Amino acid sequence: MPSSSSSSSVTLVSKSIIKPDQSSTIPKLKLSVSDLPMLSCHYIQKGVLLTYPPYSFHDLIVFLKQSLSATLSHFSPLAGRLNTDPDGHVHILCNDAGIDFLQVKALHLSINDIVSPQDVPDCFKEFFTLDRTLSYSGHSKPLAAVQVTELNDGVFIGCTVNHAVTDGTSFWHFFNTFAEICKGVQKISKSPDFCRSTVFNSNAVLRFPPGGPKVTFSSDEPLRERIFHFSRESILKLKHKANCGSLLGKQSNSEVLGKLCNDGWKTLGGEANGLSNGKIKNDTNRTAEISSFQSLCAQLWRSVTRARKLDPSKPTTFRMAVNCRPRLEPRLDAFYFGNAIQSIPTKAPAGELLSRDLRWGADLLHENVVVHGDATVRKGIADWERDPRLFPLGNFDGASITMGSSPRFPMYDNDFGWGRPLAIRSGRANKFDGKISAFPGREGNGSVDLEVVLAPATMTGLVNDAEFMQYVSAIV
Repeated sequence: MPSSSSSSSVTLVSKSIIKPDQSSTIPKLKLSVSDLPMLSCHYIQKGVLLTYPPYSFHDLIVFLKQSLSATLSHFSPLAGRLNTDPDGHVHILCNDAGIDFLQVKALHLSINDIVSPQDVPDCFKEFFTLDRTLSYSGHSKPLAAVQVTELNDGVFIGCTVNHAVTDGTSFWHFFNTFAEICKGVQKISKSPDFCRSTVFNSNAVLRFPPGGPKVTFSSDEPLRERIFHFSRESILKLKHKANCGSLLGKQSNSEVLGKLCNDGWKTLGGEANGLSNGKIKNDTNRTAEISSFQSLCAQLWRSVTRARKLDPSKPTTFRMAVNCRPRLEPRLDAFYFGNAIQSIPTKAPAGELLSRDLRWGADLLHENVVVHGDATVRKGIADWERDPRLFPLGNFDGASITMGSSPRFPMYDNDFGWGRPLAIRSGRANKFDGKISAFPGREGNGSVDLEVVLAPATMTGLVNDAEFMQYVSAIV
């Protein structure tokens, strides 16, 4: 029977367990040194807003369930549960226990109602299940869930996945494959790689307190959330501004801008992969240009720091998650399933960051990214093995920014058969003052959307920051 909460704006129609349509051939997968730190993080929550399907909602639900069952046969670990063995090692038992599937109604909401407000409305928090669930809970709860919310004129498909089981790369691989199978493909285009004989595999044991770990940040602090859109042209201007000081003098201004227009988009979102023409950049070449995404991050770092009105001597940190798959030698498979990420912190005194030009902050970010190659990845793994610990997610000093996700992720490829998504949104998971997520812009072509979460006063300062807002465009 349908149910609803007095404080809820959505109505639960049905809830079921979806199991793979074929039994798993994998007995278990051991969590790696990149997976284990995420056990204190919330499940990942990302979803797509679509127009109303060209058939009944009942038929859509039946179709999605069938397609999800087929998808789980390719990603059988997601249908399993976590298990800690007597030695303290955590595994995914691929036991086909299944994942949650929820059908929900919110017919009082329209597409325009939820995408037109400048701040992201709270209703998106209700478009995902397993809310505020720590990844450690995967010992007893499903490792993934899908919630389908029917709107007055559209549908929102929200996907929730345990963060100790997938990073953003694996999350979107699963979600994209789900959409691909919904479109009727007989053979998926990209199969996951479940190999565990990698540098991330380790005998190190992470010990937990009784009852498991706790979240490392407050989930109740007041926050504002907003999507800022940056067109290709705006990012080119930022990139030109960040690079012109190092390139001008050797080339004319017009030559520099032409080079950025021709080559700049190859490294957009370079933090995700650290690639230049398919290879890790070599830091010995300090004339290498600062990437588009590094330029955008530097501007955000400056403007948020200014909006926080920090003491000039206070250290600030810009923390960026990077994909280690292409950084290792030999490389991991591009579709290695699991977490293969590390965090790169870049620090600077608030006063110096603001008194210098954009290029100074962008160059700090650039230097840290280009040197994070095979040796640095392996050093990070060795350091963790000597001192196993959970990832301390949060803004503990009031002066940090954490950048997650990537504009390289194929989010708008999630066409379930009747058109590309209208927007990408996330739930409440892992949000705190200074948490930023990067999405590709819907029009593609190098555009970027930043999902920015800040304390209310800081957000007010950011939207009044002329230096920042001159690059922000209306969402297409």
